[in-house]
Amino acid sequence: MTVIAVLAVAGLGLALATQAGVRLIQRAFPPRGRMIAVSGAALHIVELGPRDAAGPPVVMLHGASSNLRAMQQPLGDRLARTRRVILIDRPGHGWSTRDRVADSTPAIQGRMVMDALAKLGVDRAIVVAHSWAGALGLRMALDHPDRVTGLVLLAPVAYPWRGGVGRYNEVISTPLIGPLLAHTITLPLGCVVTAASARGVFAPQAMSDHFVRDSATPLLLRPREFIANARDLVTLKAAVVEQAPRYAEIKAPITIISGDADKTVYTHIHSRPLAATAPDARLIVLPGVGHMVQHAATDLVMSEIEAMADRMAQHAVAAQ
Repeated sequence: MTVIAVLAVAGLGLALATQAGVRLIQRAFPPRGRMIAVSGAALHIVELGPRDAAGPPVVMLHGASSNLRAMQQPLGDRLARTRRVILIDRPGHGWSTRDRVADSTPAIQGRMVMDALAKLGVDRAIVVAHSWAGALGLRMALDHPDRVTGLVLLAPVAYPWRGGVGRYNEVISTPLIGPLLAHTITLPLGCVVTAASARGVFAPQAMSDHFVRDSATPLLLRPREFIANARDLVTLKAAVVEQAPRYAEIKAPITIISGDADKTVYTHIHSRPLAATAPDARLIVLPGVGHMVQHAATDLVMSEIEAMADRMAQHAVAAQ
């Protein structure tokens, strides 16, 4: 009984510490945009740049373990000097909510994002997506071909891969035990390992000393977001197994930018087969670059987004 009592007291203490930590994190990284209610979620959206800019708006979608600030810097703020930019916290991430943790697939999240864009009056958009959100952008192009005019995919997930997504994510996705861990040890442990984990994603490039703070990465450590993120990762492989056979149907132009040193999303598994399958795809492989291509080659990524936006603007004028 003594051991059980000690464990119970320790668990209660960790739970209380987690709740206090959540309040501190949310105070440090408050929402910067507005909430758009859609079926099954409320999406936190930040709009930047002139609303009357030439060409379709640029919608930016972040990957796993992240939020919209990871796309705002270094890309969104710069792009907004001349373009209308719409940054979105994916459902369950950042300040976006989702009613069901099971709503984790690109198909479901794509519907939510498209519903939110419709409420903003956006009929057509260029989608810039990183990592996990590569599968999301591809699914949006498949399900809404008239509304996605172009894709710029940064180190995208597109195909199934060998292995899983980490035992801890699988455990966190498990009923009962997952929420128990998420509400007790995840935040204290995460505070210790977050910076090192982020540096691993940047490798072989160095991570900025201020990246964790500037990208509001600690928001991930909140229990509800950590569970949602784990569920997104655990269900992703089955989702791309289902959608990958359809990539040849995508008519929108696609620019894919990946690094040949990416050890998070392997270019030879995802980007190269996608470029060989999609009808209007162009692949840029950056030698010696890891997963965070938008940081390693910001100017190049910016120029490719601008080129896609200019191309779509010209098509719109020609269609008039």
